[in-house]
Amino acid sequence: MAEGGARHELAGDEIHVWRAALDLPAETVARLGETLSADERERAARFRIERVRRRYVVARGLLRTVLGRYLGRPPEELRFEYGTNGKPALAPGEDGGLRFNVSHSDDLGVFAVARGREIGVDVERLRPVPRAEQIAERFFSLPERVAFRGVPAERKVEAFFTCWTRKEAYIKARGEGLSHPLDQFAVSLVPGEPARLWPAGDGDGSEVTHWSLEALPPWPGYVAALAGRGHGWRLASRAWPLHP
Repeated sequence: MAEGGARHELAGDEIHVWRAALDLPAETVARLGETLSADERERAARFRIERVRRRYVVARGLLRTVLGRYLGRPPEELRFEYGTNGKPALAPGEDGGLRFNVSHSDDLGVFAVARGREIGVDVERLRPVPRAEQIAERFFSLPERVAFRGVPAERKVEAFFTCWTRKEAYIKARGEGLSHPLDQFAVSLVPGEPARLWPAGDGDGSEVTHWSLEALPPWPGYVAALAGRGHGWRLASRAWPLHP
């Protein structure tokens, strides 16, 4: 992949979401690996499974390449910091107002970028979940549990991951991870329904009203969601060019 290229423009009311395959040719993996920092290379080396290591290298390299296009800077020069719950951000003074979030599942990576707006993204490959009902009863909010019980058996897997990705996107946007109570807010989960987010539970749900939720365009075998602070922003979904 060429690390150069035209600079990407990003308006304040836009959120750009890029999707990319993570299983790439060895020469592309090597080129992306050259953009990683020393600590990223050290972490990559700790993965025992080669496929997992390659996907990590590609995901980090692509993130650097994507952000570099918006900032007009070489990807290897970017520096990151991490919040209390591990949410990544560009180092202060060199972020250009950019906010970003990343998720990957199997061989698909999703990268969301915004300007001056906190965002979260999550993607999951559809796969059997043997204890889906028990997990839903334990972690989903009451409206979600009620809705999930009514989903036909053949759509349960899709509904489960629709709910999970939407909840994950929201808590990732807030930078709280799973420390945020999952039963204190609700998302729509019935396949085909528009994405919605609203307060649930006994806590103060006013913060939920400051966020918006979008289902990302479906890709075969996956579901994905995006959460962004505020309302009225525009979503642009794009596939990253993977040619050298």
